This record gives sequence, structure tokens and C-alpha cells, in this order.
Amino acid sequence: MNETARQLITALEGGNRLQKNDFLQILTHADAEDVEYAKSHANDLRIKYFGNAIFLRGLVELSNFCKNDCLYCGIRRSNTAVVRYRLSKEQILGCLEQGYAAGLRTLVLQGGEDAWFTDERMCDIVSAVKERRPEIAVTLSLGERSKESYRRLKEAGADRYLLRHETATEWHYAKLHPAFQKLSNRMQCLEWLKELGYQVGCGMMVGSPYQTTECLAADLAFIQDFRPQMVGLGPFIPHHETPFANEPAGSVETTLFLLALVRLTLPKVLLPSTTALATLHPQGRLHGILSGANVIMPNLSPIDLRDNYTLYDNKANTGLEAVEGVALLDKELSSIGCHVVVDRGDARY
Repeated sequence: MNETARQLITALEGGNRLQKNDFLQILTHADAEDVEYAKSHANDLRIKYFGNAIFLRGLVELSNFCKNDCLYCGIRRSNTAVVRYRLSKEQILGCLEQGYAAGLRTLVLQGGEDAWFTDERMCDIVSAVKERRPEIAVTLSLGERSKESYRRLKEAGADRYLLRHETATEWHYAKLHPAFQKLSNRMQCLEWLKELGYQVGCGMMVGSPYQTTECLAADLAFIQDFRPQMVGLGPFIPHHETPFANEPAGSVETTLFLLALVRLTLPKVLLPSTTALATLHPQGRLHGILSGANVIMPNLSPIDLRDNYTLYDNKANTGLEAVEGVALLDKELSSIGCHVVVDRGDARY
């Protein structure tokens, strides 16, 4: 046990606000015993506020067209090897019904920044989902848009918006994106979403190229101050058709530690155990739950198109991460005393 790290972890658990340098001290000095302490206490907090309920989000990957050129992403516009597709409104509503029948009460519409999905088209889709199933929570994950666009989508019925900040460090953001993509714009979008009353999700990759421990400390400090309702946090995994094809994947253990620290920082946050974790470790999803996560996102996308939405290589396809495997997923979760629930899983703050 490292005394400095343990004191700071305990302070975090006690509801104290830490500085960036405090998070850096934790990440730099925590030993294996401190990491296990953080994970165990994060899991206790998950149980305290959510019991053993695990919330499901039905993920619909509506388009793999993207105007952006993020250096780490498999659907970046420069990747000409991708078979591009867009789902129709009818296909999306079909996915909705499939998920609803399986007990899912949140629909996540995710895609690249595809200009074809104008405000008019997206508002029509969101409105149709709400008309068909009013009790469904609609989460959008469509990247950077204008404030007016976010407003219109909210008025159409969108409840939540996921927009990973990727890194809170400007020089690091510049290493991961072309010059026309700016961290300042990403952060402005997050502020707009909060101002407009969305339940907002941010998050980052763990182990992305050029990332330092100080970068991760800055991410934790940003999350603490921004207070999102959701945090999407997973390991970086390279894609063979990107400039980072030969970079190593992020650490599973570091990802689990960061999940725990986020739970200790925001005890009531909605925190997914990601498919990326399951991709790097056969029990990654369960380890994520035991480190404080309480959300899993089964895939509702049409089966014949899922392989075309590859943000990274070797995406887990065990059946448990897809909607067809919800019963298997519930059985897997029962091995650690958890269970899936038919619930929107709204934010608690």
C-alpha cells in the first residue's frame, strides 16, 4: 500500500474534491493493493446506489459514414476499405421493436458525423421512436453539431447525448485528430448539451497513442468538475486501416482502475462496461462491473451490417454483447450476483 495514494483514494471516496495533481499522485503511486481497494470500494458504491441492477442500452449503429478523420477510428473518412451504409427510418424502428421485446428501455442511436442525417431527418426519427414507444429513453451519439441542432433534437424527444471528449489535454487531442478538429469545439458542444437539459455523457480512451499519466489525471479532473450523468470509458484498440494500426492496445487493468476512480468521484454516475473491455479480456465485462460499472450496451444493429461498423479491430462478437444474447448475458451477470433490469436507467442526479 502506498500511503499517499491510499489517502487520496479515501478522500475521493469521502466526497472530497481533488485537484489534477492529486489524481496524478494516485495514478503514479498506487500499487496493486491500492488498485484493488479502489475497485472494491467502487463496487460497494455501485451496490449502495443501484443495488445489483445492471441497465441495458440498445445500441443502433445507424451510419458508418463520417466527415471526420480521427486517426484512431476505423470509420474515418480516409478509410476507403470500409463498406459504407446508412439505416433507414424503418430499419431503425425495426431495431427498436426488437430491443423492446427483449426488455430494453433505452435506445442509443450512434453513428459517424454523417451530414445525410440532417436535423429534419433525425428529428423525424426521434419523434417516431417516441410516438411508437413513449416510455423509451432516446440517447443520441452523433458527434459535434450546432447548439440549434441539439435544441431541435431535444425538442423532438431526445433524452440523453453521449459525446466522448476523448482527452481533456489540448496537445494530446491534436495528436489524435487532424487540424480542423478542435478540443475547444468538443468541449463547447458538451457545455451546450448540459445547458439544454440533456443527460450528458463524456469519456475517454485509455492507452491511446501519446497519452501520458498526466493526460489521464486531467481527464479525471475534468470529469469531476463537469459532472456528467454518464461516462464512456474504454481501452484504446487499434484498427488496421488507420495511422495507429501498429500502436499497442490500452491496458485492461488501467481501464478498470479508472472505472473505479470515476465511480468514487461520481457515486451515482451511469458507467458502462464496454465491448472494448470484452474484446481485450474474455471476462472484461464482468471485471468492469466489479470495478463499479453498471451499464451494458447490447447491439441492436442489423446482424448483416455489424461488421461494417468497426471502430477498432477484433470487436467482441461472443453473442453476449448482442441483443440476441440478453438471456445469456443475464446468466453471466448472475455469476457475480447481478441481473439485468427492464428499466430506462435514468440518471440519479
